[in-house]
Amino acid sequence: MQIFKTPNINFFRWRWQAAGASALVILAGLGTMWSMGGVPLGIDFSGGTAVVIRFADTTPEDAVRAAIAAIPGEKVVQQYGDPSANEVLVRLPQIDVETGADLEQGATAIVEAIEGAGLGEFEVQSTDIVGPVIGRDLQQKGIYATLAALAGILIYVSVRFRFSFAVGAIAAVFHDILVTVAFLAFFGYELSLNVVAAILTITGYSVNDTIVIFDRVRENLRSMRRDRLELVVNKSVNQTLARTIITSGTTSLAVLALFLFGGEVLRGFAFTMLVGIVSGTYSTVFIAAATAVFMSERKAAQRAAAAPAAGGGGSRRPRRRKVKARAS
Repeated sequence: MQIFKTPNINFFRWRWQAAGASALVILAGLGTMWSMGGVPLGIDFSGGTAVVIRFADTTPEDAVRAAIAAIPGEKVVQQYGDPSANEVLVRLPQIDVETGADLEQGATAIVEAIEGAGLGEFEVQSTDIVGPVIGRDLQQKGIYATLAALAGILIYVSVRFRFSFAVGAIAAVFHDILVTVAFLAFFGYELSLNVVAAILTITGYSVNDTIVIFDRVRENLRSMRRDRLELVVNKSVNQTLARTIITSGTTSLAVLALFLFGGEVLRGFAFTMLVGIVSGTYSTVFIAAATAVFMSERKAAQRAAAAPAAGGGGSRRPRRRKVKARAS
């Protein structure tokens, strides 16, 4: 499928504006997380009890909040899923026990409090209980998985291409992670196992798109050795532009369907994937390629500056002065 006949867009013309926009989004995300006291963690990582309750009739969140006011600890009550479903999520903080029926005390207390408040008929749709030890273990495993993925990417790209290209790929991956976490903070999503799985998925997706462009750069370098690397990379981006748009577009449509119709459980995963796909496509052009060019040109400049210094240390032969004979 041919979208563009002969694209010749100067992407590097906008690299500084793109870097400024990315920095603005990341800083705004960090400010949002700082105002919230850090990244909001889901029950998978923070531990605690989460109960989803479906009421027969419309029940305000304030009524549910008042019904469980006697339960100790900081509680979260919010609408869950489609408003017409009359579902409410009630979440309690983690408790200090880790075994047996003690873990179910929070869920039992929620059900008994709502029954005692007389809020009408209801049904418990789901109950998630995670103890503190399991929550800490899941946090560590999520961090280790992300670091292992980044290390593998760095080694693979360094071996297959140049080290400067590997730095560009890693810079793009960090950019995608920070931008995705920033948007999660903007829209109030919690960091859960589903979200971590989506982040690892978009990491591989972004690197795959970057490698396609770097492969084309390596091919074009054989016939464009005398051209600047910036021109070679820009041409390679234009040559793979149609492939990038088709791949990103079709993947985004599938993830959008998952976001709209996949239900509340998969909404965080789908939202993270949507942001990551857009950010990954953007960072491949404006972050990975630009960083690789900057690193390569800087290294070449350092070599050029070191060459005269290395050649100037040897002894020089004295020049002979020509003396014209005067006629006496």
